[in-house]
Amino acid sequence: MATITRFDPFRELDRLLGDGLRNVTSSPALPMDLYKDGDRFVGLIDLPGVDPASIDIDVEDRTLTVRAERTAPAGGDAQWLMHERQSGTFARQLAMGKGLATDKIEAEYTDGVLRLVIPVAEEAQPRKIAVSHNGHNGQDGHQGQLVEGSTDLGS
Repeated sequence: MATITRFDPFRELDRLLGDGLRNVTSSPALPMDLYKDGDRFVGLIDLPGVDPASIDIDVEDRTLTVRAERTAPAGGDAQWLMHERQSGTFARQLAMGKGLATDKIEAEYTDGVLRLVIPVAEEAQPRKIAVSHNGHNGQDGHQGQLVEGSTDLGS
């Protein structure tokens, strides 16, 4: 007996999300929320005080890297009483699953939050395939009818 499973392009990425994503390089200065919204993933990364021109995002071999720089305020002759805000260059890397449209990632920086939208590739989106029946009477005596089904060809 054959088992039919639903094709899900998010399976590998969901598995990674379940493991908390593999952070190759992470920094507490780059906290992130990541959620799935329909046929896309949305990442929100907190980057307060970062110069938008310093934000660099690239994708190489299924790894998305976000880099940003926060400069320390000019101290001049100031004597620091407390210095808790981190400065320097920060990076965060995320391993991405197959079936994502990495060439269509969108990024927007507003009010100290970087919003990344990672769509699922068109060819990886679930779809239904109509199955036509040849119209001969079957064993049960019924004429042919249109049947819909889905399959998982990606496994």
